[in-house]
Amino acid sequence: MSNQHPREVRGIRGATSVEANDAQEILEATDELLHRLIEANDLHPDDIVSALFTMTADLNAAFPARAAEEYGWNIVAILHSTEIPVPGSLPRCIRLLVHAYTRLRHDEIRHVYLRGATVLRPDRVE
Repeated sequence: MSNQHPREVRGIRGATSVEANDAQEILEATDELLHRLIEANDLHPDDIVSALFTMTADLNAAFPARAAEEYGWNIVAILHSTEIPVPGSLPRCIRLLVHAYTRLRHDEIRHVYLRGATVLRPDRVE
């Protein structure tokens, strides 16, 4: 019997922010977020089950999934949504929830917060 943890579906969170509602900036920030999340959790495109992207209402210049397609997520179930506009919330924020098969335990999952989104979870910033 192996000591290796079995593959299970885990939720992995991430967030980033942009300076402007600009398509290129949204795609670059999303690309960076995906790259860091994939690298931190040693994921392969075949591991990804689904992804939920949310963006604050002040972002509408591009769909983050365009960046996900660059990672081979062409058959991944992806959903976009707009966050509810809560007073005082972080502006120009892109959030991500990925469901992926992994051998990592819950306490080994590395959630990724970049740029201005580091204020959301300072305990998760490396």
